[in-house]
Amino acid sequence: MKYVLTWWERPGGSCSEVEAAQERILSIFQQYEIPESMNITEFVVRVGEFGGYMVVETEVPTDIHKLTTIFAGFQAKLEPVLDVTDAVAAESEAIAWRNSLG
Repeated sequence: MKYVLTWWERPGGSCSEVEAAQERILSIFQQYEIPESMNITEFVVRVGEFGGYMVVETEVPTDIHKLTTIFAGFQAKLEPVLDVTDAVAAESEAIAWRNSLG
């Protein structure tokens, strides 16, 4: 299954606490190894913000849950997605079936 993971910085804390959290997150990221079950096709950061997007394919969603737990300094939203060609094929099939009902 393909997913889009959106993440953003958790609000709160003083300036020094936010800076410490950034350093901690970078330290964890430098040591984190992506599980073999996860195929990341896009991994981007929003310019000027502390957050971004990941497009990932996996049949092991618990690995994504582990990832969001490891990086608890971020809030995350996970959405299952389809390639547009697959979505159009499914929609066309559904419309044809619906139209066959009369």
